[in-house]
Amino acid sequence: MEPLVRVEWDGPVAGLTLNRPARHNSLVPELLAELLDALADLRRRPDVRALVLQAEGRSFSTGGDVRRFYEQGDGVYEYASGLVGQLNRAVQALLDFPVPVVAAVHGIVTGGSLGFVLAADVVLVAPEASFTPWYNVVGFSPDGGWTALLPALIGPRRAAEVLLRNLTISAREAVEWGLASRVVPAEEVRAEAWRVAAEIARLQPGSVRRTRRLLRAAWGDVAARLETEHGEFCAQIVTDEAREGMRRFLGEG
Repeated sequence: MEPLVRVEWDGPVAGLTLNRPARHNSLVPELLAELLDALADLRRRPDVRALVLQAEGRSFSTGGDVRRFYEQGDGVYEYASGLVGQLNRAVQALLDFPVPVVAAVHGIVTGGSLGFVLAADVVLVAPEASFTPWYNVVGFSPDGGWTALLPALIGPRRAAEVLLRNLTISAREAVEWGLASRVVPAEEVRAEAWRVAAEIARLQPGSVRRTRRLLRAAWGDVAARLETEHGEFCAQIVTDEAREGMRRFLGEG
């Protein structure tokens, strides 16, 4: 079995690759468990000086696997609580990671997977990359930092309109609004992420750590805001609206 999260190395730079391409790297407990384990292992390694986050396949990640949610039936609350709890821990682990995180983003990013992008320090996007919430279409409540982190980056009014109207943020808009660092040609985005990470890894590690810590201080109590998202997601997932929304989204019945 191929790992759902692949760990790679290039000198002092470690790479984590989401590796569920047949399902667009959608989030399931198994993938998030592997991601959390990999982050915990790398955190203990003093030789890691920078981290690259990337993905295989056509999409970076399409958020929670709606079919998995739908298949839970009466157990959907417990499943959702566990999954969003894992996602929150992964986002927090990236935010708290001791070295900078560089994300190479291509294709579609939807739902809670945006949290991985929000938690990165440098975000390089391919021209076709896009970011769409989908919550109000499927009947879910936002998770992964769409309300906890995104407004601080792009502004509360923009975040509100994107979420309430289910708008797509293009790669160009992501850079202009502050969600991403810059657009890189699709065939170069991963190599450029590794190059940037290697450049950071050559700098003075203590200075880099303190800089990152000072920049992160402005986020405030992210954990509490993510936990609020967690509670609202679980409350919404058990409604008839969510059940019907999932059924329509999947084309069931």
